[in-house]
Amino acid sequence: MIVQIHYENTEILELDPEFFVSWLSQVATMEKKKLGELNLIFCSDDYLLEINQGHLDHDYYTDIITFDYTQGEVLSGDLFISIDRVKDNAKSFEVETKEEILRVVVHGFLHLAGYEDKTENKEKEMRLKEDTYLKIVPRGTL
Repeated sequence: MIVQIHYENTEILELDPEFFVSWLSQVATMEKKKLGELNLIFCSDDYLLEINQGHLDHDYYTDIITFDYTQGEVLSGDLFISIDRVKDNAKSFEVETKEEILRVVVHGFLHLAGYEDKTENKEKEMRLKEDTYLKIVPRGTL
């Protein structure tokens, strides 16, 4: 189990990798999986747009792109997260930026666990899972 935090073309945030190891290990266990190697790459809108265009042939901004390296029950991957989108979403949803970071991280992590959000029903299911796993975050952490 290892979580590494990286920054590309964005501000450095004070985030503790050990917090993510602890929390996402719990999430994985609740999903009957295990946490493997996870890279959280925080970046700018433009950086993530280039990835979206180059790897997915999508020409729009997004808050997260997940690259899945899961093997069996061990959840591993790279989560590219746009801090710009997260901040805008936090304002729109009237939540703290840190709370939105957690939501986006667990959203990407749920993709590694096999959840999809391409249909309305699948999106609802994913939102319920996100809400469940946000509730187990100890207050005042991150």
